[in-house]
Amino acid sequence: MRIIAGDFRGLNLASVGKGDAGAHLRPTTDRVRESLFSMLAGGRFGDPVSDAVVLDLFAGTGALGLEALSRGAQYATFVDDGRVAQSLIRENVKKCRAEARVKIISRNATRLPANTDAPASLVFLDPPYGKGLGEKALTSALEGGWVAPGALIVWEDSAAITPPIGVTLLDQRRYGDTVISLCETGEADD
Repeated sequence: MRIIAGDFRGLNLASVGKGDAGAHLRPTTDRVRESLFSMLAGGRFGDPVSDAVVLDLFAGTGALGLEALSRGAQYATFVDDGRVAQSLIRENVKKCRAEARVKIISRNATRLPANTDAPASLVFLDPPYGKGLGEKALTSALEGGWVAPGALIVWEDSAAITPPIGVTLLDQRRYGDTVISLCETGEADD
């Protein structure tokens, strides 16, 4: 696993091998990450990465949030309650020398506390596949003030998703057993 483009381009991230099923670690492959960020940069969604405040739920290795930082996001919050994941995120943040632009929260992503920082304009949501945890985590993030109005949500799963009320599905793409759904939160005056 490596950073595909930007300031950290080519940097190899900490390896989890083929993943860690016990810790529910299933890193997004370089190919899927590259396709995803190409889609985001394609213009249809404006430029959701530059200067973004990123929320990476079920962060795993932190690869999605770090790729966004590499491509110009200003800040990223990583949420994962797994010890292995937290260790990998810390190692990868250190490799990128991005400590000043990162916050790591050791918490179940489905039970977030109230947010006291700027809400995210770009959300990565990569829950364990097929368990319905993405819906719960996104609802928790919305209720806790973690997600800004008009934010773009990149939701990775293997099954059909059901966006919470106030979230609109914009596009879906399949990459093998991975389905990337792009969603958007309603504007403040909706």
